[in-house]
Amino acid sequence: MMDLFVRALPLLEKAVLVTLGLGLSAFFFGCILGLLVALARISPFGPLRWFAFTYVSVFRGTPLLIQILLIYFGLPTYGIVMGPIPSALLALSLFAAAYLSENFRSGIMAVDKGQWEAAWSMGMGYWKTLLRIVLPQATRIVLPPVGSRLIGLMKDTSLASTVTVVELTRVAEQMGATTFRYMEMFLIVGAIYWFINQTLTLLQTWLESRFSRRYA
Repeated sequence: MMDLFVRALPLLEKAVLVTLGLGLSAFFFGCILGLLVALARISPFGPLRWFAFTYVSVFRGTPLLIQILLIYFGLPTYGIVMGPIPSALLALSLFAAAYLSENFRSGIMAVDKGQWEAAWSMGMGYWKTLLRIVLPQATRIVLPPVGSRLIGLMKDTSLASTVTVVELTRVAEQMGATTFRYMEMFLIVGAIYWFINQTLTLLQTWLESRFSRRYA
């Protein structure tokens, strides 16, 4: 197996960067969009709430693979042509945002209403209260599920191989087809995924302990 790993190493090095780039970028954009959707879900405006609910329902209720294929193969029908990586990134971001929005919404709603009222009594507006009082407390609450979503998203990047993105899974398929050593190649790539996600798990654990001490 070691000789196969050495042979595939140049491709794996590039594929790891693509996988990390896709996963972390999708998580970043998903967090931004997810927070906006979460705020829309708790908005007093009915149409905004229904739009956010529909968005979450659609993207949580359909497979990520279908979403990737629709963006990559479906949008060109309407004159919107995107490359493999942008298509995968868009699909992963939209998919992640639907799940993250529910994490953020639950975290915001878990903060006691008295925190809002106390801030408003001091003359703080909605956005200042949200940014200075509510979100810091909500962040501590949602850190475990949000960290788990990042780990899950890193594994979901393997689906980008279906639209020819050369990430880890795609390299495993290519090397397997070239050498006919599929079992060994997929074991190697599986070990790389495990190492990435184990590193993220340790980072999540460290952040959780740090936030716990801060608010103890």
